[in-house]
Amino acid sequence: MSDTVTPRPLVRREQLRDIGLFGGLDDEQLDALTRELRAALFDPGALVMKEGDHAREMFVVLSGELEVVRHSVNGAEGRVALLGPGNWVGEMSIIDPQPRSASVRALAPSILLVVTTEDLDRLYRRDMKSYLLVVLNIARELARRLRVADGMIAGFLSSVIDENLGYRR
Repeated sequence: MSDTVTPRPLVRREQLRDIGLFGGLDDEQLDALTRELRAALFDPGALVMKEGDHAREMFVVLSGELEVVRHSVNGAEGRVALLGPGNWVGEMSIIDPQPRSASVRALAPSILLVVTTEDLDRLYRRDMKSYLLVVLNIARELARRLRVADGMIAGFLSSVIDENLGYRR
């Protein structure tokens, strides 16, 4: 991760309150997170995370724009998603210590909040209810993304079947 660490405190409680990842947390826990989490600045074109790397951190977009890309077996790059303020990425590495499933690159100057497994462990030790809310918020987002992916796969399969069997709508 090539970034420039910004001085603290950069993040305000109000910013975190507006981000779904932190939904349900009380002011005390939001204030603690503003003191503990670090923010990183990424210039346009900077790689935030690389497909295949091992990591134990996720990123929350405070400002800027990111693109998520995956590579095919032939090495072709395809955009999977665009992310802006309030979105987060890399949460699978927090839950499942497998290699990164995609690369993420900054498209504009971006300030990202870095959330590590250690940060979540600290939250767990301090306030289990807040920890569970964050994990539940991650699970909800993963379920939403899975639902979208399922719809895309179903649409793709339907069009391939229709095309190969000669069906026209």
